Parts: sequence; structure tokens; C-alpha cells
Amino acid sequence: MMAEEVMDILRSNIDTLWVIDCAILVFIMQAGFMCMETGLSRHKNSINVALKNAADFGVSVVIFWIFGFGLMFGTSYNGFFGTDLFFFKTDKAEYMTYFVFQAMFVATAATIISGAVAERMKFNGYLIMTVLATGIIYPIVGHWAWSSSYLSNYDSAASQLLVATGTIKTTGWLSDLGFVDFAGSTIVHSVGGWIALAAVLILGPRIGKYSDANKGKFTGSSFPLAVLGTLILWFGWFGFNGGSNGAMDDSVPLILINTFLAAAFGLLTGLTISYFKFKKPDPFYVILGPLAGLVAITAGCNSMTSVASIFVGIVGAIIAIIVNEILNKYEIDDVVGAVPVHLAAGIWGTLAVGFLGDLSILDTGLDRFSQIKVQLIGILSIGAFTFITSFILLSLFNKFYPLRVSPVHEELGLNIAEHNAVSVEHDLISILDKQSETGDLKIRGPQDPFTAGGVIGLYYNKLMSKLETSEDEKNKWRDRISKEVKLAVKVQENFLPKRDLKKYPVHGINIAAREVSGDFFSFFPHNENIYFIIADVAGKGIHAGMVMAKASTLFEVLSQSKVDPDEMAFHMNNDLNNTKTGGMFVTAIIGEFNLITDEIRWVNAGHQPAVIRTDKGKYDQVESSTPPLGVIKQKDKNIYKTNKIKLNGSRFYAFTDGLSESLNKEGEEIGIDGSIEIIEKNFNKDVNKQLEAITKNVLSESTDKKLADDLTLISIGK
Repeated sequence: MMAEEVMDILRSNIDTLWVIDCAILVFIMQAGFMCMETGLSRHKNSINVALKNAADFGVSVVIFWIFGFGLMFGTSYNGFFGTDLFFFKTDKAEYMTYFVFQAMFVATAATIISGAVAERMKFNGYLIMTVLATGIIYPIVGHWAWSSSYLSNYDSAASQLLVATGTIKTTGWLSDLGFVDFAGSTIVHSVGGWIALAAVLILGPRIGKYSDANKGKFTGSSFPLAVLGTLILWFGWFGFNGGSNGAMDDSVPLILINTFLAAAFGLLTGLTISYFKFKKPDPFYVILGPLAGLVAITAGCNSMTSVASIFVGIVGAIIAIIVNEILNKYEIDDVVGAVPVHLAAGIWGTLAVGFLGDLSILDTGLDRFSQIKVQLIGILSIGAFTFITSFILLSLFNKFYPLRVSPVHEELGLNIAEHNAVSVEHDLISILDKQSETGDLKIRGPQDPFTAGGVIGLYYNKLMSKLETSEDEKNKWRDRISKEVKLAVKVQENFLPKRDLKKYPVHGINIAAREVSGDFFSFFPHNENIYFIIADVAGKGIHAGMVMAKASTLFEVLSQSKVDPDEMAFHMNNDLNNTKTGGMFVTAIIGEFNLITDEIRWVNAGHQPAVIRTDKGKYDQVESSTPPLGVIKQKDKNIYKTNKIKLNGSRFYAFTDGLSESLNKEGEEIGIDGSIEIIEKNFNKDVNKQLEAITKNVLSESTDKKLADDLTLISIGK
């Protein structure tokens, strides 16, 4: 073997190894996306976001192997899509390597979308969208610009002759025009961004995102995790851009340093803007800046000078931040900034190739103006096709299978709603609840000798087995349960305030929908202050009453210590969370009323809005701004925000959803406005009689003269 042949083989092997290493780096980016998106999402949705990132990778690779690769790189149909290479198979190492590298790219395009639609899109709906993105849209637009980069079908002399004569077409129509997108600013990133934009427009914003209380911001679960994800993406991007060269040659160092500089100056741009806007470094801007710089430089990292790449990174960061503000202004909810970063910065980076790319390296035969025009044609055609196709298909699908989770599931969190990521205790309570509704004694609970709930389930199942053997024993058990329920009712009644509060301007009433209520209220006078609470456990029946009893006890203990409402909510939340309430949570209004200053301070933890009736008969609603109690253990005491107001003749009302969700004679919920109408209708009565009249009014309006849910109402004011 000649020395030249040996060198050719060695060079080929080095090139193959380089692309494989870069493919591994791009694979690591999937972990980066997962960390970044999970960190920017709320705790209650973190598991769901992580699983979507894992699932879309698997789905996209399989779809790409079946037909995506063929659509992208197969024999071209008039430059629009490939017609062969389906179920990809080859015995050539370099072609296998190319497939693996491109599979990483298609997975990246898919996972870009997951962060934008986080916290409100069904898991199954997201997987369908992944199939749409990676199986149809991405391969087709990729064929337009990149199809000529793969010639596995055309390695024989005869095939090469057919290619040369035009009998076999290998290039897409954009490639024929001279469109250049080296590593995918548009083909990968903008495509993902366009699909993400279509999806968020269809889904709408998260519940409460743009309320007055949140002002367009939700706090993510972990900014350190999000920053870690950003750094992992930055690291993996060297493979993203470096591997797109397809070989380890003299152009690689320039590609890597341009990638590095664009990201670094993008980060500095984000920092600078956040200092000017917020007078401090904003975590989200620090994440947005380098990612936008990376996306922007991806199209031209092989053809620009270092100075040009710095400029591209700076402008990319500025554009991403501006677009992010525009989206928030129009209440377009993109959780992680996928549209500003991947779509907006991707468009800029692709256009910048025409302005700043070295024409000799681009090697399209076009002058500067013509190159800019072709780049613009590519951006507009890919954008129009991607957005219109995805919007139409997702809209049609949404009509038959709603893509968004229900409001209840969204409030509860997709960890539980979509994946049932809960404890044994939660499963046991669910079984007990189901059994109480059906009366089916054959149902068995989960049992585990290593957990408290599992041990209870074990003994419970033994008891159920014995009960099945004897009708007499069943009757005895029913009698015992009846006695236990009656006892529970009596115990619960003792939790309601028994103090003589006639001299205080505080009043409350509680009516249970079942024997045991999941609602409660309490007052605790302490010198010039009266501490108060109204709460609603998410659920009904005995287990809700048990959680209620725990919450009531916590309030009593903390009130005696004169703890401020925000700190009280913090301690109650963490104690209830540690109690393992089986996925149940508590909404509550906790506050204190100063008899001297006539000031009320309160915290609304995911509860119905507090209602203030002014001395002029006007009603103001104060919405919740903080999460319910017991869902997630909190570390920041400041998460529970305090509201305050001086009554000065006004009256403060708080009630559970047993009032607002009660039904009128037409079977419709009366809502907050209907609740206010009932309050106003009975306002001139003595306060205690007023509360009784309100509950009677609700019962009289109901079709079956029964409450659908526990009803609790408190009133405060002189």
C-alpha cells in the first residue's frame, strides 16, 4: 500500500472520529436542554419537562431512521424532498457516522419546542407534535438546503455520472440558489422556533401568568440548574458547529473560536442590558444572552472573522431580549424563551451570513447583494412553510384531541396530573376514596412493608379480606365506621372557634357537604390583634378532614406565638408537605386584624380572591399571588406575599369555592360575581344572620337543595 493511500485512510479515520466525538457533544446538549428547561419551569412540572426531553429524543431518532433521513437526503423530487433511503441502512462507516450526527440535529430541533410549551401541554400531544416536527417539517426544509451533503446512493462511477448529467438530482432548490446555513441557525433552530411559536399561540398562556399579581413572571424551580443547562449547551455547541464541518481540517479552529466568542459576547450583552434595565444582573437575561449568541453564529461560524462573530453574538442577544419583551407585552407565553433565542436569533444569524460571510469561503458564485437576497428567500420560505404547516396541523389536531391539560390539572401540576408522581399514601387514599364511593370490598390498596402507607395498606387489605367472608362482620364494620365518622364530626366541630368573639368584629360559618368537612375557619384573639384563617383542603370526606385537622392545629400553635401571616404560611406549607398528605394540598387565606389601627394583613395561598366591600358599596377583589400549602416544600420565606389594607368602614370577606362554585337553578356556577351579589343582597342584616342568610340563599338556588362542596365564609370589619 502506497504511503499516500495510508495517509488518505488515516485522514478519513480522523475525520470520522472527529464527527463521532462531535455527535457525542451534541447528544450531551440534550441534557443541557433538560436542565435549562427544568430549572426555568416550576417545581410541580419539573418531572414532566424532564420526561418530555427524554421522550422527544427517542421518538425523533426513530422517526428520523424510518423516513426522516430519506425525506432529507434521499434522491430529490424537484429539489423539494427525498424519495429513498428510508429505513436507513449502509455498510459504510462514514455514512453511519453522518446519520448519527444528523440524528442529534433532528433531536435538537424537537427539544427546542418542549421548553416553550412547558407546564400546560399534554404529554401525548407533545409526542405527536414531535413526530410532526421531526418526521415532516424538519426533513423537508433540511432537504431544501442540505440534501447535497450526503451521497450514499451515488458512490459508484455510474451513479456519479448520472448525478453529473442531472439524471439524478441531489440538491434542494434553496441549495441550488446558493443559500448557506452552515450548522443550522435556520434549518434547526428557527424551524424549532417557528413550531414553538405556532404551539404557544394555540395553547395560550399558563393560568395566572399575566395576572396583576404575577406581572408576566413565574419563578422557576432552580435557576442554578438552568444556568448549568446553559453551560452544558455551550459546551455541546462546539460539537454542533465543529462537527458540521464534516472533517478535522484547518477550518475547525476558526469555527470553534467564533462559536466561543459569539456566546461570550452574547452573555456580556445580556448582563449589560440587565444592569441598565434592572440595576442588577437578571438570571434570565444571563441565560438568554449566550444562547442567542450561539444560535446566531451557527449559520456562519465557518465563514466569518472573529470580529464579525462578536458582532453577530451581540446583535443576536439584543434581538432575543427585545423579542422576549414583545412576546410578554402581547401575552404570548414562552416558558424558556425558545422563540426569542432560536427563532429570532436564528433569523438574524442566517441573514448575517449574507452581510458578513467571506464570499470565497461561501463559494456560491454570488455577489454580496445576491447572497443577501438568497439568504432572505431561504429565511422567508422556510419560516412560512414551517409556521403555516405546523399551525394548521396542530390546530386541526387540537379540535379532535385537546393539546392543553385541564385547568385543574394545570393548577395541580403535571408531575401528578400526567405521571402520577406521588407517594404510596396518595395511592392508598385514592383507593379508600374509590372504595367509599363504590362500596366494593374487593378493591385492595397498595402494600409495602418498608413504608408507613404500605404497612397500613397491608393491614387494611387483611381486614377487607376478613370482611368479605362474613356479612355479619361487614355489618359490624359499617356500624363501626358510622361511629367513627360521627366521632370525627364531633372532633372536627371542636376545631371551629368556640371563643366568645361577640365583642370582636369577626364572624364565620362552616357547612359540610358530607359528614366531615375539608373546609375550616378559625380566629385567635391576641391583645389588640385577631389572627384568622379560612382554608379549603383539595378533596372531600374523611381524609380531607384529617388534613384539615392538621392545618387547624398548626394555625392554633403559630397564632399563639404571634407569627406574621407570611411566616405562618411558610411554616404551615412545609409542615403539611412533610406530613405526606398524599398529593392533597390546602388553599388558605391567613391574616391578622388590628383592632386599633383597623388594618388587615393577609396572605392568599392559592385561595379564592378576598373580597373587600367599601363603605360606598363597591366590591374589590384581591387575587391570590402565592402557591397553595403543602404542594412543594419551600426554601424562600418571601414566597408568600402579604397584602394589607385599612378597612375604615369597609368589610373584608373570604370564602371557599363551596360558595363560588355552587350552582344556580340553571345548573351554572355562580362564580365570584354571583357570590358578591348574594353577599350584597343580604348585607343589611346583622352579620351573623347575614352569613346564615347567604348559605340559605345558596341552598335555595341549588336544584337538589344540597351543597356540592363544603361552604365556609368569614366576615371581618367594624
